[in-house]
Amino acid sequence: MDTTKVATSNTTTAATAKKPNRVGAVAGWADDRLGLAALGKKQLRKVFPDHWSFMLGEIALWSFVVLLMTGVFLTLWFTPSMGEVTYNGSYDQLRGIEMSEAYASSLHISFDVRGGLLMRQMHHWAAMLFVASMMVHLLRVFFTGAFRKPRELNWVIGCLLLILGTLEGFTGYSLPDDLLSGTGVRAADGFIKASPVVGTYMSFLLFGGEFPGEAIIPRLFTVHVLLIPGLLLALIAAHMLLLVYHKHTQWPGPGRTEQNVVGYPMLPVYAAKAGGFFFIVFGITAMMGALLTINPVWKYGPYDPSKVTAGSQPDWYMGWPDGALRIMPGLETEIWGVTISWNVMLPILVLPIVMFLILLLLPFIDAWITGDKREHHLLERPRNAPTRTALMVALMTMYGLFWAAGGNDIIAITLNASINQITYFMRAAVIIGPIIAFVITRRWCISLQRKDNETLLHGYETGIIMRSAEGGYSERHLPLPESTAYTLTARDRDPVPNGLPSGGTDDNGIPAPGGGRLAGLRHRLRTLYYADNAQKPTPEELAEGHHHAEHEHELQAGVDGHAADGHQFDGHHLVEDEHLRGH
Repeated sequence: MDTTKVATSNTTTAATAKKPNRVGAVAGWADDRLGLAALGKKQLRKVFPDHWSFMLGEIALWSFVVLLMTGVFLTLWFTPSMGEVTYNGSYDQLRGIEMSEAYASSLHISFDVRGGLLMRQMHHWAAMLFVASMMVHLLRVFFTGAFRKPRELNWVIGCLLLILGTLEGFTGYSLPDDLLSGTGVRAADGFIKASPVVGTYMSFLLFGGEFPGEAIIPRLFTVHVLLIPGLLLALIAAHMLLLVYHKHTQWPGPGRTEQNVVGYPMLPVYAAKAGGFFFIVFGITAMMGALLTINPVWKYGPYDPSKVTAGSQPDWYMGWPDGALRIMPGLETEIWGVTISWNVMLPILVLPIVMFLILLLLPFIDAWITGDKREHHLLERPRNAPTRTALMVALMTMYGLFWAAGGNDIIAITLNASINQITYFMRAAVIIGPIIAFVITRRWCISLQRKDNETLLHGYETGIIMRSAEGGYSERHLPLPESTAYTLTARDRDPVPNGLPSGGTDDNGIPAPGGGRLAGLRHRLRTLYYADNAQKPTPEELAEGHHHAEHEHELQAGVDGHAADGHQFDGHHLVEDEHLRGH
C-alpha cells in the first residue's frame, strides 16, 4: 500500500494522517452526532421493484416540483390586489381600460416579462398534469390492490393530496381576475350562498363584504402560495416516508414473495432514473407551455360582475361538479322563510363530499366485506378482483358522464342538437351508465379469469392446425413458460364466504354468533363479492391438464418430420415446397 497518499512521515517522526478538508470535517462532525452515514447508507441502498406503472406517481411528484419552480418565478411579478388601475402596457387592445392590479400584473407577466408567458403556461400545464397524474396513479393503486393492509393510511393521504391539488388549481386559475376566472369566483359565491341559513354569512366573511369585495384575490393568493402548498409538501413527505417504511409493492413473479422485494437499489440505479424522469417531465411541460396556448387571459378582458363569458367552463378537473349542477332539475323548498336550493346544494355541496368520502373509505369497505386482515405486498391483477374492479369502473363512468355534462352547451352547438335533449339524456345516463359499466366490467374480468385457467391447463394457441387420423381438425397448443405460469398462479384462492348471518348455523350445526342486520348485510355483500369468480386451478387439475397435453403431443409426434398434404401442417415444413397427394 502506498502510504504517501494517506499520511506523511520522515525518518525521525511517526507517520500521521493528513487533516481532512473542511467539507469532510463538517460531515464527520455531523455524522458523530446524528449518525447520518449509517442511516443514509441503508436507505440509499434500499431496493425498489421495476415496472412502468410505478412511474405514474413520479409524474405527479415531478409535476409538483415544476409547479413550485414556475410558481416562485410568477410570484416575483404578480400583484395580488383588487385595486383599480388603468392599463398602459404593451397589449394594445386593452390599453387605457380600467382593471384590477391582479389582472394588470398578469398581462405584464404575459407580455413584458422575459419568459413570463412561458412560465405562466408551464405553470398551468403542470397543474393539469399534476391532478391528472394523481388520478391515474390512484386508479393504478386501486385496480392492483396496492391500497390493502398495511397501506390504508397512504391511500387516505393520496386522496387528501388529490382534493388539495384540486382546490389549489381552483385558487390558482382564479388569481388573474380576468372575466373567465371571475365567472368561476362568482359561481363559487353562489355555491356558498346555497348553504342553508349560514350561506350568506359565509360569503360575507370570505369576500370581506358584498361580492366581489376587495379582499378575495389577496386571500386566494395567500391560500394558493402558502397554506395549500405547505399542506401538500407535508402530505407528500408523509406519503414518501410511508412508502419507504412499508416497502414498495411489486408484481408477482418467480422469486417474488410477500416477504421480499426484487429490483434495483435507490443509488445509483433509481437515483439516475428519477433524475432523468424529472427532466423528461420538465421538458414535456416546457414544450406544452411553448407550443400550446392555455388560459389566454388577454382575450377575456378584466372581470366585470355584469358580464359572463359565453361558453365559460372551469379547468377539466372541476368540470364534473359543474356538470352535475347543469343537469340537476330545478328543485327548491321554502321552510320557515328560508329557501333551500336543492338544485345547487345537492350537486355542489353534497355530491362532492359523498364521492370523496366513498373514495376515502374504499380500502376499509373492501377489508370489511372481504374480512381480509393479512398484509399484502404483492399486487393483484385487476381481473382477479372482478367486483372491486367493476366498482371503480362504475365510479369512473359516473365521473366521466358528469364531466361530459359540464360541456352540454358546447356539445349542443358542435352537434347541432337540442341542449334540453342532451340534459335529459345525461340525467338518465349518470344513473344507468355506471350500472351497465359495472355489469360489463365484472363479466369481462371473469371471462379473462377463465381464459387464464384454460391457458394454464391446455397451453397457449400456436396457430398450427392439425388433422387427426379420423379426419378431425384441432389447433396445436404448447405449454406456457414456467415464469408466465408462475405469474398466473401467484394469487390466493378466494375464501369461502364465512360469517353467517345472524340466526344461521355452520357445518357443525352450531349457531352463528349474533351480529344483527349488519352481519347479514356483510355476508350477502361478501357472497356477491366473490360470486362467479373463476378460481385458479388446483394442483391436481394442473397435473391432469399437463398429462392430457403430453398425451396430445405424443399423438401429434407421429406427423412431425413428415410432409404436409395440404390438410395438415406440422409446423416444420413449408406447404409450398411439398407436392399435394391425391385422394
